[in-house]
Amino acid sequence: MSEDPTLVVLAIDQGTTGSTALLLDHDVRVVAHHNVEFPNHYPQPGHVEHDTAEIWTSVEAAVRGALAKTDGPVKIVAIGITNQRETSLFWDRQTGEPIHRALVWQDRRTADRCQALKDAGHEALFRARTGLVLDPYFSGTKAGWLLDNVPGARARAEAGELAFGTIDTWLTWKLCGGQAVDSSPHATDPSNASRTLLFDIHRLAWDEELCGILGVPMSTLPRICDNAEVLGHTAGLGFLPDGIPVAGMAGDQQAALFGQACFAPGEAKCTYGTGAFVLLNTGETAVPSEHGLLTTVGWRLEGRTTYALEGSAFIAGAAVQWLRDGLGFFKSAPEIESLAASVDDSGGVSFVPALAGLGAPHWRPDARGILCGLTRGTTRAHVARAVLEGIALQISDILGAMSADAGQPLQALKVDGGAARNDLLMQFQADVLDVTCVRPTVLETTALGAAFLGGLGAGFWDSPAAITAAWKEDRSFAPTLTAEERAGHLARWADAIARA
Repeated sequence: MSEDPTLVVLAIDQGTTGSTALLLDHDVRVVAHHNVEFPNHYPQPGHVEHDTAEIWTSVEAAVRGALAKTDGPVKIVAIGITNQRETSLFWDRQTGEPIHRALVWQDRRTADRCQALKDAGHEALFRARTGLVLDPYFSGTKAGWLLDNVPGARARAEAGELAFGTIDTWLTWKLCGGQAVDSSPHATDPSNASRTLLFDIHRLAWDEELCGILGVPMSTLPRICDNAEVLGHTAGLGFLPDGIPVAGMAGDQQAALFGQACFAPGEAKCTYGTGAFVLLNTGETAVPSEHGLLTTVGWRLEGRTTYALEGSAFIAGAAVQWLRDGLGFFKSAPEIESLAASVDDSGGVSFVPALAGLGAPHWRPDARGILCGLTRGTTRAHVARAVLEGIALQISDILGAMSADAGQPLQALKVDGGAARNDLLMQFQADVLDVTCVRPTVLETTALGAAFLGGLGAGFWDSPAAITAAWKEDRSFAPTLTAEERAGHLARWADAIARA
C-alpha cells in the first residue's frame, strides 16, 4: 500500500539575496526548506537592480530543492508568498515581460526626486496618508523613474498595456499562469501596498492625489486583497502541479510579525538579519509617529485591519560580516560570540553601526560608523563585544521611540533572524531594554508567517489561534543588569551617537 502524502503549505520567501521555499505541515512542523541565492546588479553607484529571470529561476530551484528534501510524499494544499518589500517593476500585461530590471528597495536613484518633493511641501501630505517619509526606499518614486526613463513606458502605461507591482504581485502573476492574463491575478496585499507611497493606509485604497504627484497611472496598480485570500491557482509551471491555490501574502517584516504570533496590541518582534527590523502591533489603530518611526499596515484578515509601528536599523548582522570580511577578525560569523565572551565587557569601547547611515529613529543617511573609546589595552575581543552591543543599543533606541509613540512600555520582545542565534547578543539586548527577549524554536519566522497566511486563506487552519497554540519558545533572556549599569551603557551610547 502506498504511503498517504503529508499535507503541507508551501511558503515562498523571496528575499534580497536569495529565495527560500519552506514546507509546513498542519502541526506547524517544518517538513523541509531550501534556499537558493541570486545576484544583485549595481549598474552605477546608488543603483541596485534585480533581474527577474534570475529571481524566478531561484524560486523554482528553491521549491524543487525543498521538495527533494522531504522524507516521504507530500501534497501542497496552499502557497503563501512573502517578499522583499519596496522592490518593484512594470511588466507587459500581454507577454508578462518586464520592461526593465526590478529596482531594489536599497536603490537610491530617486533621492533627488524625493528631495524635490520635500522642497515642494509634500512631505506632510504623504506622511499623513501613507505613514511613510519621502525616501527612495519606497516604491512610488521608483515607479515614476521607470515610466520616465524607459523609452515609451509612460505612453504604454497610460494606454493600459503595463502592470505595476512589488515582487509579491509579480510572483503571483507568474505562479498563476504567466502570459494567460485571465488566469493571472494582478493583486497585492495591504502590507506591501502600504510601502509604496501610493496607498492611503486609513482608507486602504490607492490614493489618486498621491499617484498624480508621483506620476503613476492608477490603471497600472494591482487590486488590494486580504492577506489570507485565494488569489488564483497555479498553472503551467512544470515544477508544481496545476490548481494549487495561492492563498496568502505579506511583506517580509509583517510576515515575521505574523509568524511570531504577535496578534495582540503591544506585542513586538525584532528580526536580526543584514539589518534589523522592529515591528509593534498597534491593533486596529494606525498610530502616527512623533518619534521618527513609520506607521504601516500589519495585515488585513476578513476585512479587519491590524496596524503596526516600524523602525529599521540598516546594519545589524552586516556589522558582524564587516568584522569577518573587512577586518579579518574571524573566519565565520558565529565565532564572534566566543571572541566577545572572552572579555567581561567592551573595555569602554563603543561602536555605532552606521555603516550605511542611521535609520529610525534618527534618519541620518549622512551618519557614518563610529568606533570610539579605544586605548592601548583594547583587543579584538573588546571590539567584537562593542559591535554586538552596538547592534543591541540601536534597537533600544527604536523601541524607546515605539514606547513613546504607543504610550505604554514594552512588555517583552520576540526575536528572530540569523543573529538571534547569538546568546550573548540576545542577553545584552534584554539587559539594555530591561525586558525579556524570547526566541522561538523556528527562526525562519518570515517564511512561517507566509505559510500561516497561505494556510488560513485556503482553510488549512481555522484561525490564528491555531498558530498561537503551535508557537514554541526555544529560550528566553531575562535582564540581569542593575539600573546603574544600564544607565552607564545608555550614556556611552548617547555620546557615541552624537559623534556619529
